[in-house]
Amino acid sequence: MSIEFEDLVDRVYEAAAVPELWSSTLSQIAKFGGGGGALLFTSQGHDFRYVASPELEGYMAEFMTGGWVAHNDRPVRLFAKQHAGFLTDLDVYTPEELDANRLFTDFLRPRGFGWGAATAITVPSGERIVFDVERAYKDGPVPADVVARLDTMRPHLARAATLSARLRLQAVEVAADVLEMVGLPAAVLGRQGHALAMNRSCQALLGTTVRDGPRFGLADPASDRLLAEALLALAAVGLPSTRSIPIPAREVEPPAVAHVLPVKRSARDLFTAASAVVIVTPLSQAQIPGLSVLEGLFDLTPAEARVARGITGCRTVEQIATEFGTSPQTVRSQLKSVMAKTGVNRQVELVSLLSGAALLRS
Repeated sequence: MSIEFEDLVDRVYEAAAVPELWSSTLSQIAKFGGGGGALLFTSQGHDFRYVASPELEGYMAEFMTGGWVAHNDRPVRLFAKQHAGFLTDLDVYTPEELDANRLFTDFLRPRGFGWGAATAITVPSGERIVFDVERAYKDGPVPADVVARLDTMRPHLARAATLSARLRLQAVEVAADVLEMVGLPAAVLGRQGHALAMNRSCQALLGTTVRDGPRFGLADPASDRLLAEALLALAAVGLPSTRSIPIPAREVEPPAVAHVLPVKRSARDLFTAASAVVIVTPLSQAQIPGLSVLEGLFDLTPAEARVARGITGCRTVEQIATEFGTSPQTVRSQLKSVMAKTGVNRQVELVSLLSGAALLRS
């Protein structure tokens, strides 16, 4: 093979380890395949993420904001073929279907594109991967010799995708094991809310406190509803901070608090990327927690922790405002934030939660 090919293979494997390199690597793949740009996208359930070469970045922004994902049945057709190589649009559509498909007639062709070659890959972690090279419409359908050329790259693209997924999964497992070392049951969740990894302490809670399945869950129905809401918010808009969920005692397990920590990651990192870490913190004492404990357990600010402790100590909003030299309106605002973070709707529930009464009921 040529030096150009060998250099491109090296770049592909580098991008597998360093996701920030995918954009420039896709540009080289596009040139290698005689295209005007290239895309890499992953899907899992309803979650769709992509990296575009610089030539297509602007078009993909329009594609996403314009809702064109809903009109894109290219991936479905590609995966249905189960072909271990590149396929052109004419391999998965008839000419009549192309002329009637809005993706082509209303989006691609008006922007100068409309012919492409793509390959579909499923990695062991479950993501469905597509590498797509887009060709200018004026250049005509992708010729057979270009497909053959891209097919020489396909085994390396598949291995790189699998390698990247395994590297990310290994990092996830290491993160869970680190939390095991400090005695915290933890699960690392993927983009669909499923458990990518659980440490031994978390596995020991299966059936009593937590449950596994298509979505990681909590055994207590009310707590699980709060977790489902947190994961839904994470998928839709991203959680701005940690979400803390009270868990009543069940069977032999003490009451606990589940903390949902959103995972910040690179937009280029598409493979097996964790979306959240759930840490379960057992509560074993029926007494008012200290300020630092309240801050840590429920992600409260120092001021919110003081308000929470004051309410739990049976002081009124007005008394707390006087004690800390602030206004009752400020205290009410802080109390509202405390209740949102602890997952309760009434002050009496907050008092019960923080004093251990509600959590200690089975």
